[in-house]
Amino acid sequence: MCYSICMLIDTHGHINFNAFREDGEEVLKRTLEQGMQVIMPGSQYSTSKRAVEIAERYKEGVYAAIGLHPIHIGEPRKVDVLETQSSLDSTRDKESWEEFETHAEEFDYEKYKELAKSKKVVAVGEVGLDYYYFPKSKAKRAAIKEKQKEVLRQQVDLADEFALPVIFHCRVAHDDLIEFLEKRKGIKGVVHSYTGTAEHTKKFMGLGLSFGFNGLILKNVAALPNQKEVISAIPLDRIVLETDSPYLTPPQKQGERNEPLFLRYIAEEIAAIKKVSLEEVAVRTAQNAKKLFALA
Repeated sequence: MCYSICMLIDTHGHINFNAFREDGEEVLKRTLEQGMQVIMPGSQYSTSKRAVEIAERYKEGVYAAIGLHPIHIGEPRKVDVLETQSSLDSTRDKESWEEFETHAEEFDYEKYKELAKSKKVVAVGEVGLDYYYFPKSKAKRAAIKEKQKEVLRQQVDLADEFALPVIFHCRVAHDDLIEFLEKRKGIKGVVHSYTGTAEHTKKFMGLGLSFGFNGLILKNVAALPNQKEVISAIPLDRIVLETDSPYLTPPQKQGERNEPLFLRYIAEEIAAIKKVSLEEVAVRTAQNAKKLFALA
């Protein structure tokens, strides 16, 4: 069993976020002691810089991704902390949620470019489109959409300059992201916390992208009635695993803060859906992550 679990790679764990400020090093120590690896995406310049600084303290096994998340583009607004789950899971534990006001940030290409020079940066992300938290004004909604697309274009340019893959965030915006990618063919990357339909999946596959799955696949999410069918249709060589920690804690650890070690529950569910062994899922998804992010 250890052989299967010890090779897992968490391709999306925010150990660089404030939730881990007091014990992030201990969390990473536990992760590395089990032979696992983790990629820490940023969501703003501050968390991107922190991810790089943390990753550079480790010889191997800990990596960074840098980027400006779409919820930080445009006017500040109240959002749920567990951003990827909030519009999907009506059965969430209310006590584990809190709201915060997003901090608007302009994307500074040169500042992010300096971060990208680190050898521990393996991707640009988490970046993309998010149309969930929108103002009522039609004109403001249109302006925010265009702003998000422009910032995404700049960040994809950064990925191109450094030959890096992209970690895409996409919520209530799959059609627009697909349209964007069709105009920028050849981008390599992963659609993080994937929630698309079967039709979206075909298009993303045609564009050569991979799919990241996390604790959402273990929850009773009314907005995703066909998720098992979608996962079944995706070849295993297009799947990578993620926790999105500290968010989206698997039901088996409900009430706890999520962390990379809980990735085993995602792997077990993928194995059950695909009707293959846990070891195969561990081996194949680790291979996928190493190839996509050029990990050692």
